[in-house]
Amino acid sequence: MTDGSVVQAQKIRVRIFIDFWNFSLELRRRDDTFRVDWTPIPQLLTKEAGQRVDASLSASYEGLHVYGSYDPNKPTDVKFRNWFSNWLDKQPGVHTLLLPRQKKKGYPKCPVCHHEATHCVACGADMRGTEEKGIDSNIVKDMISLAWENAYDAAVLVSADRDFVPVAEFLQTKGIKVIHGAFPPRGSELSQKCWANIDLTAIVEQFRKR
Repeated sequence: MTDGSVVQAQKIRVRIFIDFWNFSLELRRRDDTFRVDWTPIPQLLTKEAGQRVDASLSASYEGLHVYGSYDPNKPTDVKFRNWFSNWLDKQPGVHTLLLPRQKKKGYPKCPVCHHEATHCVACGADMRGTEEKGIDSNIVKDMISLAWENAYDAAVLVSADRDFVPVAEFLQTKGIKVIHGAFPPRGSELSQKCWANIDLTAIVEQFRKR
């Protein structure tokens, strides 16, 4: 083994995967004035992950993957889309995926008679809301494909969605440590299946925008 290989073996390579809206709304649920400073997040979560895997080794930040959605029919989402694609995506090691939200197939129903409300009686607007499509599947795809390419040793997964339990269990059978970035008690089922957990409520002040 070369000296370079020895150095590589002594590092824990960390990649971070964040469901943007799950993360952001969870912070707002606790403090509706909270604004995220994204600059310290990569190194902060890399350090936290390294301590949980093996505190005697150094942790290497290999990338931050952020997944979000926007409503193409909302003028207010234009600013968000520009920030996501033109600022966040250009930060060191950051990769973003932003998908358009889609109209729900079904209309809301009256809880009594179950009649569908197709249009607003006041303005005539379509009563269907929008929903995310493809965010979870893209996170799973990237976590598996990057693991296949031997691109990381430990993953920090920030989401409370229990749908990620199978990918966490699968990756850990392949030697990948999946660490849940959690807001306890939400996402407790995912936390139980992960290698370790980072309680984000304990470190939020370190990435609050001042």
